[in-house]
Amino acid sequence: MALRYDCSTASGRGDGLREAASAVRRGELVVLPTDTVYGIGADAFDRDAVEGLLNAKGRDRAMPSPVLVASPDALHDLVTDLTQEGWDLVEAFWPGGLTLVARHQPSLTWDLGETHGTVAVRMPSHPVALELLAATGPMAVSSANLTGHPSPQDCDAAHGMLGDSVAVYLDGGRTEAAIASSIVDLTGPVPVLKRAGAISAEILRKVVPDLKES
Repeated sequence: MALRYDCSTASGRGDGLREAASAVRRGELVVLPTDTVYGIGADAFDRDAVEGLLNAKGRDRAMPSPVLVASPDALHDLVTDLTQEGWDLVEAFWPGGLTLVARHQPSLTWDLGETHGTVAVRMPSHPVALELLAATGPMAVSSANLTGHPSPQDCDAAHGMLGDSVAVYLDGGRTEAAIASSIVDLTGPVPVLKRAGAISAEILRKVVPDLKES
């Protein structure tokens, strides 16, 4: 049976974060609040756990999971050849609602799905998410919904869809936004906005004027 912790209290938050971090290390799934919507997460380097995440959502490998990190410094270990424009976007919008797609380090042995050598990375701004990520390291995190259903803004909605496929639910209250992060692909000659979301193209172009829209 899934465990659920109320992170609005100090004791609930502390207990929940400890249990969630332990669950991630055991290869189990957790649900956590972010600054956009609730996410379902697993150890990014545990292939079986990531497969379990995709299965819980009813999602196939053609839609690989993004990775959340606790600090921009994690990019040095995860991606290669990040452009100056990429670092400018990180400085301007992290933590926050911007996901960056870059080439992952070839030495990494993870399996996030059919990524074709890339990874989508974001640093969220929610304090509960950041505390968990600081304890676990990079996590594969996707929206905590069944594929084809709305992304949840509260823990009840996530639990209603995912049930006992998740070991630990961290209830951080209703999230600030119902909209997902914006996604910018940095793997080509110019940045490309692959998904318009929490940060508009107009605002992104103040940092990267040559941004294209797919």
